[in-house]
Amino acid sequence: MADLNHTPSSTTAYVVATAIIAGVTGYFIGQGASLGLFSSNEKEGWPNSYNVKVPQHSSDEEDDDEEESDSEEEGDGSELASFDKNNEEVKLVLVVRTDLGMTKGKIAAQCSHATLACYKYITAHSPNSPLLRRWESQGQAKIALQTKSEEEMETLQAQAISLGLCARVITDAGRTQIASGSRTVLGVLGPKSVVDGVTGHLKLL
Repeated sequence: MADLNHTPSSTTAYVVATAIIAGVTGYFIGQGASLGLFSSNEKEGWPNSYNVKVPQHSSDEEDDDEEESDSEEEGDGSELASFDKNNEEVKLVLVVRTDLGMTKGKIAAQCSHATLACYKYITAHSPNSPLLRRWESQGQAKIALQTKSEEEMETLQAQAISLGLCARVITDAGRTQIASGSRTVLGVLGPKSVVDGVTGHLKLL
């Protein structure tokens, strides 16, 4: 006959042990599910078992197939100023052309390209830039503004370059919504006051 005289301490230990085992087991089952170990019917490209369906004509889906290029003028980084003595906040301004009629998804993709283009350009030509390190440590501030023409975008880029700022323009590949070669977004990265001197008059997107 089983001993039914459990002490309170042994009962508590049993409950705690059971909870720990259940928690560890649940954790590993969750990890296995997220890696697709328990199902072979997952949608390709999605890392979990949520049956996510992308609309057939989603602009974001179309943008995934695009190959965007950086500004046509490659540059050698010689225009970049160090701003060593400037300790103010660093920010990235993304100037978006509104005259192209891009959808929200398209704009988001183009802004992502511009952000990466600025980061890669400074990393390639000034890898030890204190400006870039400061931007990273401060949370990578970004703001999206609008311009209504390619001419104004070109003027803004020229002004930014003349001040030693990183200024990169994204040129679209033309595979979806707009013509090939369209200049969509200008990214300008630098100290807040210097960047504002170039883009401060523009309206928020």
